[in-house]
Amino acid sequence: MNMFLHGVDGARIEWGDTIRNPKLLENDKLMRFEVVVANPPFSLDKWGADDVGSDRFKRFGRGIPPKGKGDFAFICHTIETMSLTGGRVAVVVPHGVLFRGSSEGKIRQQLIEENLLDAVVGLPSNLFFGTGIPAAILLFKRNKSDNSVLFIDGSRDYADVKTQNNLREQDIAKIVGAYRRRETVEKYAYLASFEEIKENDFNLNISRYVDTFEEEEEIDIGAVQAEIERLEKELVEVKIKMGSYLEELGFVGD
Repeated sequence: MNMFLHGVDGARIEWGDTIRNPKLLENDKLMRFEVVVANPPFSLDKWGADDVGSDRFKRFGRGIPPKGKGDFAFICHTIETMSLTGGRVAVVVPHGVLFRGSSEGKIRQQLIEENLLDAVVGLPSNLFFGTGIPAAILLFKRNKSDNSVLFIDGSRDYADVKTQNNLREQDIAKIVGAYRRRETVEKYAYLASFEEIKENDFNLNISRYVDTFEEEEEIDIGAVQAEIERLEKELVEVKIKMGSYLEELGFVGD
């Protein structure tokens, strides 16, 4: 149905378990692709951790993700389906993938050390059906020209449509433009070196790299005090007038 809605004809669709029993094979090996796009289930429980210790496709050499969170299982799968020359991968993930430790932290670190991570794109919350949490896109790429990682904070640009947020054409164009230019843009994008990410213990939390803090407007204390004094004087005058009116109406006794 998804392929039909997007006008893609002749797609090969397989029904199965991507982790335990992948179906897109060639000569009993995982098929490789130039472009892989994936939107796996967020933090899937019971994804198959007990079944992949001796994975015949060698997808989990960097480590086995925790039993209760299968995000990196799908990431590792997509990485191993990239072509070895110019393969690219885009995976939609929950933000926990960017900073959780333990086995996930080790896998994340190794992917960065292998220079496979190309960019991290933050998305608005309430963007996907079934969950209101904010998500991110991890972009991986083989044979990068340098070891930098681009961070883009696209979480504040969206249209609030009824009960669900929506990325507008200009929001998508802004993200794509920033990714292609691969430059630091104040409060929106930051091109981080490998050394910076290493200093952050391979934590990919976007707020560590893109500073979106807005300084509050400086308050003129003198002007505020003068306004208070003016209002207090005005209040005294109003009270005097009110007393005069009440006396005329006979509401004020001797």
